[in-house]
Amino acid sequence: MVSLIFLSGIGALSMSIFLPAMLEMSRNFNTSYTLIQLSISLYLVFTALIQLVAGPLSDRFGRRSVTLFSLVIFVFASLGCYYAQSLEMFLFFRLLQGTVAAGFLMSRAVIRDISTDEHESASLIGYVAMGMALIPLFAPGIGGIIDTAFGWRFIFVFMAIIGFTLLTILFFDQGETKRFNESEPSISLKAHLDLFKSRKFWGYSMTLAFSSGCFFSFLGGASYVASEVHSLSSVVAGLFIGFPAIGYFTGNYISGKYSKQKGTSFMIQFGCFNIIFGMSLSFILGLIFSPNPYIFFGLCTFIGSGCGLIIPNASAGILSVNVNLSGTAGGVGNAIMIGVGAALATISSAVLEGGDSSAPLQLVMLISSILAIISFQLFLNRKDS
Repeated sequence: MVSLIFLSGIGALSMSIFLPAMLEMSRNFNTSYTLIQLSISLYLVFTALIQLVAGPLSDRFGRRSVTLFSLVIFVFASLGCYYAQSLEMFLFFRLLQGTVAAGFLMSRAVIRDISTDEHESASLIGYVAMGMALIPLFAPGIGGIIDTAFGWRFIFVFMAIIGFTLLTILFFDQGETKRFNESEPSISLKAHLDLFKSRKFWGYSMTLAFSSGCFFSFLGGASYVASEVHSLSSVVAGLFIGFPAIGYFTGNYISGKYSKQKGTSFMIQFGCFNIIFGMSLSFILGLIFSPNPYIFFGLCTFIGSGCGLIIPNASAGILSVNVNLSGTAGGVGNAIMIGVGAALATISSAVLEGGDSSAPLQLVMLISSILAIISFQLFLNRKDS
């Protein structure tokens, strides 16, 4: 289970560890913050594509081979980011880093493989994600320290070392969990069509996408808000950017403890209203008071707690629509989530550029949280749990 925590978390590490250094990176490549932010939005687009490929491949060939191959590419791509001398080459290797997103999907597919039902898998995913939440809690701070002490390029050396270490551990530790039934082929055109016709699949997927979209919006604008609106140093910015991870840890703990008792639908709705409350309060207080990093970043913990409640339960729901196609379902669901997240991250960066207020970002996050609960109400109801 520990290896699954790190397999889930390495994608979060790759996403957040370099955020405090983004302005320094834009100066190094002599480009705008909006262009360097492509290292997030394009990365997300590529990880969405990876999910679409990795899911079906894992259903066909198993979880182990897909996991190990993705980590090998991640290690080499991280070293490529370190050596890149132009923005174009950096973005190319940054895209390749996105192959590690297969690990996020594989960890959940493995859990569904070994679970008896949807609610048990939601509980296990919650506990794994609770451990994973510690990574983005500390990653921005670690990135800020590395940037200050050695320069931003060494952040990617650190990622390469972490990737290689995890690759070595999983090579000896991870067995194959996918159960193949040769006498009853499960991967057919009809099975795929039935999956994509499922109201539950789209309900879970769109709710997951818009709730996670709040966090991706945060990722797209947090560095700008910290540095330009609140004038925080790289190290301090890294600590503030890690605030949502505190809520994520708490939300996943609640999911792990209560998902089997309360059911997935209850937990998802609770998570949605959690985010809406936090973002509504953040937006209102942001309009009333002068810019305050404690208000903005502190209330973003509600994004983390809401996602900690929603993601394990919605993910378990997606994987349970057809357990024989759990890899495919999870891949498509994650691709939808990441695609929406990439769009919102880009929008967040664009609405902040050149401004001196966090209000545009707060509004984007609030709208995304409202769309999450609307998606749930349109596609799902309590009897689905």
